[in-house]
Amino acid sequence: MTQTQEPVIFDQGTVDRANALVARYPVPRSALLPMLHLVQSVEGYVSQAGIAFCAERLDLTTAEVSAVATFYTMYKRRPCGEHLVSVCTNTLCAALGGDAIYAKLREHLGSEGRPLGHEETSGEPGTPGSITLEHAECLAACDLGPVLQVNYEFYDNQTPEKALELVQRLQTGEKPAPTRGAALTDFRQAELQLAGFFEGRDAADLDGPSAAPETVRGAKIAADRGFTAPAMPDNAEFPPLPEKK
Repeated sequence: MTQTQEPVIFDQGTVDRANALVARYPVPRSALLPMLHLVQSVEGYVSQAGIAFCAERLDLTTAEVSAVATFYTMYKRRPCGEHLVSVCTNTLCAALGGDAIYAKLREHLGSEGRPLGHEETSGEPGTPGSITLEHAECLAACDLGPVLQVNYEFYDNQTPEKALELVQRLQTGEKPAPTRGAALTDFRQAELQLAGFFEGRDAADLDGPSAAPETVRGAKIAADRGFTAPAMPDNAEFPPLPEKK
C-alpha cells in the first residue's frame, strides 16, 4: 500500500506500540480492536487520521476500519473528556433509578436550559475536569444496580445524590476509588490499558476486587450446602454436525 506521512499526533512511541500489537497476532488484521484503543488513547477518540493509521498498518481499507470503529460503541467519534461517565439505563437499572441518575447528571453537566446530551462533553475535551456523559445499555451488574462506570470502572448501588457527588469530585480533580476493579485513572490511560499496555502503573494500582458479595452469593450458598455439579464424563459423545451444503 502507498505509504503516507504520519500525522504528527502519532509519534514514534505510538508507532512502536502499534507494531508490537501487530506482532502479537498471526494475522495482522486481528490487531484492529486493540489498535483502535491505542489510537483512542492518543487522540481521545477515533479520528479519520486514526482510522487511516490503523488501515495502513493492517493492510486494510479505511472503509473496513470505519465499519468496525462505528459498530462498537466503545470507539468514540468525537473527542472525550478527561473522564467518560457511563450510566446504565437498561431495564433493571432504569427501574431502580438509573434514569433519574442520568437525568440528574445531564442537568448538572449541561448549560442553563439545556441538559447535556448523550456522548456530549462538559468542558474542553481532554482537559482536567472535563466529563463526557453517556447512557449505556446493560453493564452486566444487575445485582448491584443502579450502576455507572467511570472510564469503565464500576461504581455500584448508586443514587442520584451519590452519582452527582462522584461527578463533582471528578470535576475538581479527585479520583474516587471504584467499588470494584483497578484504581481510577483517566479515559486515555484506560484506553491504553485496553490496548494492552500498562506502563507507569504498579501492580497495586491494577489490583482490586472484581466480584461483590451479591454476585457470588449463589455460589456461596451452594458451597455451604454441599451442592456440586455432576462430573463430566471422560469421553463425552457429541451429536453429529450436519454437513454444510
